[in-house]
Amino acid sequence: MNRTPPELLLPAGSLAHLRAAFDFGADAVYAGQPRYSLRARNNEFRLEQIAQGIAEAHARGKRFFVTSNLIAHNDKVRTYLRDLAPVVELRPDALIMADAGLIMLVREEMERGRWPEVPIHLSVQANTTNWAAVRFWQRAGVARIILSRELSLEEIAQIREACPDVELEVFVHGALCIAYSGRCLLSGYFNRRDPNQGTCTNACRWSYRTHAAGPTDAGDAQPLATPGCGSGCSAPPVGEGEPAAGRLGADFDFADEQARAELARATTGDGQRHPLADRVWLLEEASRPGELMPVMEDEHGTYILNSRDLRAVEYVQDLVRIGVDSLKIEGRTKSVYYVARTAQVYRRAIDDAVAGRPFDPALLEELEGLASRGYTSGLLVRRPAQAYQNYDSGHSAPTRSRYVGDVVDVRCDGWALVATKNRFAVGDELEVIHPAGNRRVRIEGMQTAAGEPITVASGHPLRVWVPLGEPVHGALLARVLPSAPSAAAVACSGQTA
Repeated sequence: MNRTPPELLLPAGSLAHLRAAFDFGADAVYAGQPRYSLRARNNEFRLEQIAQGIAEAHARGKRFFVTSNLIAHNDKVRTYLRDLAPVVELRPDALIMADAGLIMLVREEMERGRWPEVPIHLSVQANTTNWAAVRFWQRAGVARIILSRELSLEEIAQIREACPDVELEVFVHGALCIAYSGRCLLSGYFNRRDPNQGTCTNACRWSYRTHAAGPTDAGDAQPLATPGCGSGCSAPPVGEGEPAAGRLGADFDFADEQARAELARATTGDGQRHPLADRVWLLEEASRPGELMPVMEDEHGTYILNSRDLRAVEYVQDLVRIGVDSLKIEGRTKSVYYVARTAQVYRRAIDDAVAGRPFDPALLEELEGLASRGYTSGLLVRRPAQAYQNYDSGHSAPTRSRYVGDVVDVRCDGWALVATKNRFAVGDELEVIHPAGNRRVRIEGMQTAAGEPITVASGHPLRVWVPLGEPVHGALLARVLPSAPSAAAVACSGQTA
């Protein structure tokens, strides 16, 4: 049975990202001003670029949403309407907002006829987790609700059934906040940089050590220095006159936290509690030696540590069946390669789902070509605790292929000029990623931009010529890593070559 296709919504940190998103299958993009859109860095969209982006999107029959989803302090409320007015005059297809007060002010301007009508989409920052909240925002004049990432497929279906006449949007790919979206205080505490102002330092991705500890008579957490105490036993004893748990232990009540942990026992996994889970632990960030932070660990893990990245391509069919209106990909600070690759994969997943074709497992493999912290389906389905966290590394790394360059010119003899991003060499197998389809090719020669033969392209900002055969203008190139399946194996699996 044919179904209505949901919108595929991609991030745009620049006009180049916007063009790649549309080239590879996106229906719409979202971008915003650095001051108001939670992306103060790696964001080129000032008023001029927003105007050009809207014009390019509309010329291609696509949509452009302006993200304006900060939780505003008084200083930004003061300047908000002044700075947003010229953006609204450009007639974007929607404003993505989170702050109830700012939504009220914008709706007032529109209702009084001072601004043109532009739909408002409620940002995931508003943490909408139930049908009653959806109805509340709908009555406040919001046209679309971007549902919280903390919802399961079942809960999304319940909201759709209870609220059939409002648009719903769901994140399907990208980084996951370790807290409810935007509610984390780590960055603000460590660096005075507020995630809700667009300056998050991703403190949840940093390296931390745990130190075994025990409660004192006063209820503080004190590091253990006794041999055989387990992880962190090398921690130095607390000096005389120092607080037992360092500067952060004054408000920590071990008895209360222990009781809460017991009440919050896992509903996932096998329900077996780790033998060390009932101990007190102190957390130490690598660049702040001696600052020991009391934490409680239960069978879910330590919550402020690093989340895996969301990947829900295998659940696109479920979301289409539920009737979700838009599937969204996170990543306004990611590369053009990331935008192109995710757009291409999720476009195919949506088209297959709408046409009633079964899910193609090769799409999972293609997403392994992107750098990630490991993947999880998040809370769409319930899984054991270790499926949500990455305890080994806070940085992204590719496992299947590595982005190495962009094709910027093509000669009539089939050689392509590549603006390199990472190292590759003669003999390497490259994947050519193009809107018309992907294929693999073994590099049999290489020349400098001046035509001199070489064997290695060392990386950015070098430009080299390589023979790629058929026309590939505008393609992206990825080096297939040694552990990835060969081209023959990929062909046998049915993956598009």
